[in-house]
Amino acid sequence: MATYSKRGKRRWAKAYLMGAGTVLAAELVVVGVLALPPTVAIAGSAEPGAAAQQVRQEPPPTTEAKPEPEPAPPPPSPPPPSTSEAPPPVRDQPVSSGQRPGTIQLPDGGTANLVREEVGADAVLPVPDDLGDATWWGAGLGAPSGASVFAGHVNWHGQTGPFSELWDVGVDEKVTVTDADGKVWTYRVAQIVTLHKDELPARATELFSQSGKHRIVLVTCGGRWLGGNTGYAENRVVIAEPA
Repeated sequence: MATYSKRGKRRWAKAYLMGAGTVLAAELVVVGVLALPPTVAIAGSAEPGAAAQQVRQEPPPTTEAKPEPEPAPPPPSPPPPSTSEAPPPVRDQPVSSGQRPGTIQLPDGGTANLVREEVGADAVLPVPDDLGDATWWGAGLGAPSGASVFAGHVNWHGQTGPFSELWDVGVDEKVTVTDADGKVWTYRVAQIVTLHKDELPARATELFSQSGKHRIVLVTCGGRWLGGNTGYAENRVVIAEPA
């Protein structure tokens, strides 16, 4: 039975049978006896007397039979068929992170759907309408430089959103992003910044610049609730670099 092995190969178990050989018997070869004619008179010589008329017959030569060769030994017995069963097949299983394509997953498992957006003329990064979504602006995944910026709600109408985890995340924790094709991009948290919303515009170039080494920047709100158009008083910014 065939087996696969991430980290395996096929094995085949066969039994071989040997056919019995044919034994050939040797034939007995007998040499025939040749009889010579009797002696005759030679012209010009006296005829032999009566005694000479009797030609002494030589005894026929003896012929020895060639010995019959011994028969060839029989072929070895075929090995018994194998009774042991081959191990059951082990097939290589595709490696899957369990994360849906087009999503970002935070260290504690919170997952948000990615929605591509562009910053408008007012330089305001739009936030998603759905609590389970995160807007994505800036560099693409795997870009050689620039920030991929992801923004999501901390909560909405009394429900906690995936990006609420940003308030508990620690340095060196893992964030994974799965693109639309299912490829997983892994990042490690390198920096955590908490700042008042009024401070964000002054630090936007530093945090969200499309120059410098590639990184992902996750943004959400939090802190004290102010209400009105301001909402929460603070922003939480988490910067992660390719693992």
